Amino acid sequence: MEIARVVVLAVVVAVGVAYYRRIMGGPSSPRRSSRRAEALGFLPQSAQNTLQAAADADLERAKAAAARGRWEPAARLLARTREQRDWARRSLYSDALGSHRAARRGSWLDAWEAAVGPDDPDAALVRARATVSLAWRLRGGGWAKDTSREQFAGFHDTLARAPQLHTRAAELDPEDPSPYVSEIWTALGLGYSGERMRGIWKEITVRDPYHYGAHCAALQYWCAKWRGSEDLAVSFARDAMAGAPRGSLLSALPLIAWYEHRDDDAKDADFRAPYLVAMVDAVLADVAEAPQGHPDTASVRHLLAYFLTRQGRHEAALLQFRLVDGYVDALPWRYWDDPAAVYCLWRDRAVKGAR
Repeated sequence: MEIARVVVLAVVVAVGVAYYRRIMGGPSSPRRSSRRAEALGFLPQSAQNTLQAAADADLERAKAAAARGRWEPAARLLARTREQRDWARRSLYSDALGSHRAARRGSWLDAWEAAVGPDDPDAALVRARATVSLAWRLRGGGWAKDTSREQFAGFHDTLARAPQLHTRAAELDPEDPSPYVSEIWTALGLGYSGERMRGIWKEITVRDPYHYGAHCAALQYWCAKWRGSEDLAVSFARDAMAGAPRGSLLSALPLIAWYEHRDDDAKDADFRAPYLVAMVDAVLADVAEAPQGHPDTASVRHLLAYFLTRQGRHEAALLQFRLVDGYVDALPWRYWDDPAAVYCLWRDRAVKGAR
């Protein structure tokens, strides 16, 4: 997703090369493993889609049409999610369609707004999303010390317009949590207080208490690298999981919190700790009970594939890799400059380790 990808790049780009070299190992083993993976039916690195976490023909057609200047497929797609009250998918679609390109003058989004007028809730939501995406794009993916004054100025000036746009989108469809979900990424950039963030969170949960994408975004806010700490992130993740029904996928939140705060310095033995194995098992059970077609199941499977491989549970990891192969815009792969390469590295290690 556009916003999330730019945000996380700002955090990890400085350390990515060193870690990538460490996990890649020797230059020949990845090629041998890739041949084995392809012999088993897995796709090569060049065929991995880095813009989505899973196949979605409707979304892909809408994005392709938007790239050609046609807004109608996107409008139909967003209208359907609103009419069906499919809030999780609505957030995902508005994020994918609301790229920084959509915010540029003369874009397909401009044409959509001109055709439908100022009171269309779907166009308003995409406009808010696109504005946030553009702001992060203007900032760039570097550390603060490597970001120029001009970049920061463009970032803050653009992001400052987002709250009003989110408010307008929320007014046009009061039942929709998506504008509030999008505003979390504004909260990260503008440094909203914890109190203000909790206000946004209340607006989301009163509309959709188990919104997976919203929980993942809020978890980022409470992480130490943004506006919180490891304790706050872990507490948020555990509380969300404790109150969630099976199949909601929220059992993945403690695993994400662990990854965000521990993965960089973790040793192989850390991944095999009994409590972490139990966390992975809980997510496996949750995924098994998720409703068919849940838009975020693939994202959780990507996370499982990584952790299962790190735990040496290679056969179980391969089951997850088979279900997501071909699409790699998901945690943890999206944290790297070349997500397809890192995805294939860990997939191929699972192939090598499996019987």
